[in-house]
Amino acid sequence: MANKMKVAVTYDNGNVFQHFGHSEQFKIYDIDNLEVVGSEIIDTNGTGHEALATFLTDLGVTSLICGGIGSGAADALDASGINVFSGVSGDCDEAVECFLRGELISEGVNCDHHDHHDEEEGCNCGDEGCGSGCGGCGGGCGGQMQILFEGPNAGKQVAAHYEGTFNDGTIFDSSYDRGEPLQFICGVGMMIPGFDKAVVEMNVGDVVDIHLMPEEAYGVADPEAIFTLQIAELPGSEDLEVGQMVYLGNDYGQQFPVRVTDKTEETITLDANHEMAGKELNFKIELVSVD
Repeated sequence: MANKMKVAVTYDNGNVFQHFGHSEQFKIYDIDNLEVVGSEIIDTNGTGHEALATFLTDLGVTSLICGGIGSGAADALDASGINVFSGVSGDCDEAVECFLRGELISEGVNCDHHDHHDEEEGCNCGDEGCGSGCGGCGGGCGGQMQILFEGPNAGKQVAAHYEGTFNDGTIFDSSYDRGEPLQFICGVGMMIPGFDKAVVEMNVGDVVDIHLMPEEAYGVADPEAIFTLQIAELPGSEDLEVGQMVYLGNDYGQQFPVRVTDKTEETITLDANHEMAGKELNFKIELVSVD
């Protein structure tokens, strides 16, 4: 369980680099309460394979997102206590957002270096014999994109401005306030379904207003995702407060966010539902570009 963490992504010109052991750069993200509060690009200075585990440990990294990774490097990272999410490709920032939503599924060891001697020979994690791409993000972070919503923009990189409001008119999010549009691959599940379905049909310059029921947004709240634990069974939980967001780890080494909803002297109640689950949402969307 952690409020703060550091996530490293193998980096190549904004995208997830596909061979961990040959990574020349990492993008390091500082995470606090499920929010990216800072990032920087770090050169590896020729460090490779298993030695990168020590390099990342010295930086305080707790999780790694990468493309392909061999068994030696994976074992070294595991011994250093770094969680690995392999088989990921595409935009680094989007991959981290998938991670924060708990949607990344790691392929584990997905590069056989007896078969792939160098990057040029095909260790691209998505090629035959080297894994099949990311299992999370609805396919949006993976090497093999699955088109979920058909339309003229499906599978294309788009940029869109948006303003999100609740039914009472309260603004909960706005790209206009941040001064830059949201960029994502359209139609592959990177966005909530209703948003994706709208943008996949839009033309550049179009502005649309949509109303989404929970099923088309962040889903209906699952009562089974709310659970109560004994504080004594969860070290560190005695310091948590109601409303706080933290990470828990499952048996597969994945970390997922939960929110503290109740606490007594002996127990703590946690909610793994997305904070927007069960809510109706409204969006004004302006399509800025399609590449």
